[in-house]
Amino acid sequence: MTYDSPSPTPTLLRRLERVRARLDALEVDALLVTTPSNRRWVSGFTGTAGVVLVTADRAVVATDSRYYEQVGVQATACTLLRANGAMAEWLPELLAGLGGKRVGFEPADMTVAAYEEWTREVGALPQADRPTLVPAPHAIEALRAVKDAEEIEALTRAVLLGDAACEHARSVARPGMTERELAWEVQRYAMEHGAEDLSFPTIIAGGPWGALPHAIPRDVPLAEGAGVVMDLGVRVDGYCSDLTRTIFLGEPDAQFRRIYDIVLTAQETAEERIEAGMTGAQAHEIAATVIRAAGHGEHFGHGLGHGVGLDIHEAPRLRPRSEDVLEDGQVVTVEPGIYIPGWGGVRIEDQCVMEGGRLRRLSTASKRT
Repeated sequence: MTYDSPSPTPTLLRRLERVRARLDALEVDALLVTTPSNRRWVSGFTGTAGVVLVTADRAVVATDSRYYEQVGVQATACTLLRANGAMAEWLPELLAGLGGKRVGFEPADMTVAAYEEWTREVGALPQADRPTLVPAPHAIEALRAVKDAEEIEALTRAVLLGDAACEHARSVARPGMTERELAWEVQRYAMEHGAEDLSFPTIIAGGPWGALPHAIPRDVPLAEGAGVVMDLGVRVDGYCSDLTRTIFLGEPDAQFRRIYDIVLTAQETAEERIEAGMTGAQAHEIAATVIRAAGHGEHFGHGLGHGVGLDIHEAPRLRPRSEDVLEDGQVVTVEPGIYIPGWGGVRIEDQCVMEGGRLRRLSTASKRT
């Protein structure tokens, strides 16, 4: 079956122009995009294999026969290069006109084996046709940090579905249910209500297991009179949500209430005070100061948050020593926590968008314990 290719969308055309405008700053004449999420962002192509080449006057998706039709439907601002067979068979066409030029590549995505293959095949080209491969770190990530209106809309849909999955999990959580069973309830609800996938494996951590920030759910029953950390995310239209709530099975005791109130105060204080122009380190310090003042500085060891988009962890980073500057259009998490070995943990996380110089909370899930 053959599909008629739609016209390029304004969003994809805008993104390509943003990449082209960045080539001079990267000191390259062209950019090879191989990171899957970057490849999707710049071209619209969601396939699992291929490379996008962006130059000042063309954009090409090179991929194999599995994806020819898909490129025509999705990568409407790009041309297709049919890249079947060995690299030597299609590389000359991809790099045509770039002899003597500088072509940037993404070092964070390029394996040693892939780099060796690229340099070997480029080196085999005639001298006049041979470009120079140079690393271009964070070439696309820096652009993706600020979301456009379509991205914020997709992220909002993901957040709301993740919130609903969390509320479902809260409603069915009970003593005797295992951590894995509750994690499955999150996944089942999300997939039945429109999620493409989870944005990461759900974390369910009951009692002392909650002291592990990235705990893996176990076949261990949840206990009456204990806290449960639930960290979950879903993917909608390629975009991710990220939410953490900590609940208590039964009537919370004094220690849980005290720790929970410290974390909630730190989280809400950060959301109120973070503003555009701050660095990620300054944003982190707002919450860290609250937790330290309460005597639990040593129990908060991770960063306050991170950007979210097509990837669950993106720029900017909100953590000690982060020099990322916060600005409007960025979507970030705010997720302080306290983790006490042998007792458990509390983490509360919202997803927020920076607008008008301040954070606006996207997450709507209840913070009741």
